[in-house]
Amino acid sequence: MLRAFREAFQTPELLRKIVFTLLLLAVYRLGSAIPTPGVNVAALQNATNNDLFGLLSFISGGNLTQFSIFALGVLPYITASIVIQLLTTTVPQLEKLSKEGEEGRKRINQLTRYSAVGLGAFQALFFSLFITSNPNFIAVGWTPGLFTVLVMVLTQIAGVALTMWIGERITDVGIGNGISLIIVAGIIGVYPSEIAATAQLFRTGQLTLLPLLAFIGIIVLTIVGIVYIYQAERRVPITYARARGGAAGTGRRAGQATWLPIKVNQAGVIPVIFSSAMLIIPNLIASASAERAPQVNEFIRTYLAFGTPWYLVLEAMLIFGFTFLYNSVQFDPKRISEQLRESGAFIPGVRPGTPTSQFLGNISSRLSLWGAIFLVILTLLPQLVQSLTGITTFRFSGTGLLIIAGVALETLKQLEAQLTVRRYDGFIRKGRLRDRVN
Repeated sequence: MLRAFREAFQTPELLRKIVFTLLLLAVYRLGSAIPTPGVNVAALQNATNNDLFGLLSFISGGNLTQFSIFALGVLPYITASIVIQLLTTTVPQLEKLSKEGEEGRKRINQLTRYSAVGLGAFQALFFSLFITSNPNFIAVGWTPGLFTVLVMVLTQIAGVALTMWIGERITDVGIGNGISLIIVAGIIGVYPSEIAATAQLFRTGQLTLLPLLAFIGIIVLTIVGIVYIYQAERRVPITYARARGGAAGTGRRAGQATWLPIKVNQAGVIPVIFSSAMLIIPNLIASASAERAPQVNEFIRTYLAFGTPWYLVLEAMLIFGFTFLYNSVQFDPKRISEQLRESGAFIPGVRPGTPTSQFLGNISSRLSLWGAIFLVILTLLPQLVQSLTGITTFRFSGTGLLIIAGVALETLKQLEAQLTVRRYDGFIRKGRLRDRVN
């Protein structure tokens, strides 16, 4: 795959796509440095350095803690996409649209965009009210009130729309999935300052060599484990009992064997994002009720504050719940068993119909269990590593590394696929097959 990345820079067309992608990502990072009008960035950062926004702020590259014009970033779009994706399997109208080919996909994408803007407006209102509730968060010359809230909300809505446009342009014209690359750009954007802060501790003698090497070694081992689990899959053998029709060279022969791949981590980081979003709400309530309801504030700070035992237990339970919920909706054993029977395929040793559905359901449940355990370990590992090594200047996140590794692998695969297409195209144009085609 690294060879494909090197060859991509030697191909003019792919090089233009890579440069176009990098330029749009640079525009996104530039907007991340522009604060929302009316916000006292310094006061807000000092108040939210206690992991109040957790993974959501980390994914946005710190945009949420400083409330830049791209503070919400792609979070509303991700949430809207997941909700629409889940509703597609339950709402008949959406399910019908998903089966209408390219036209149906365009309408679903349009519905997702509208939903993302609406959800972004709601989230922007929520965070704007949180900021205006504390006069220290308001910039000089601004007063808490309807006008300030309206300016903040409109700025964030425009930021959400522009972020979606950048992501779609990267997907259509550039290289890789635009939304995923924006998330990776946000995560990587905080690394230089954190690496510099860690290096400063080492130079001043506050950090010794052994803990630093142990910290780096754990990160490397974590990346290796992430790549292994990301590519791990259970291949269920499939045999076709009769010939399957299709275009020339694309049909299946009777007795031909293949397999049905089921990934160990089918849900990706979606359960972690959902659980973090759910646990943000109590902490925001605690911040808003510090003066009006001190008992509520004390209860939340004691039991649901970031890093407390009850917080970790609740986060692990939410990750397990969201993992099984997402996988149960995405992977429907009954629908897959019906598709196999209609195409004349079966699993060796398993009867078609209900037994096949139960067989696939059991496999999916076991893989979901291991996938949930994997996500819980990635979520809790950074806190354990920081307590053991004492390094708190570098925000080591297992889920962040999972996102980076997954997006990097998918982007390299896309580069490799485009290079393969161009090799075949060059062979057809330059070789003897050219006269035959003409």
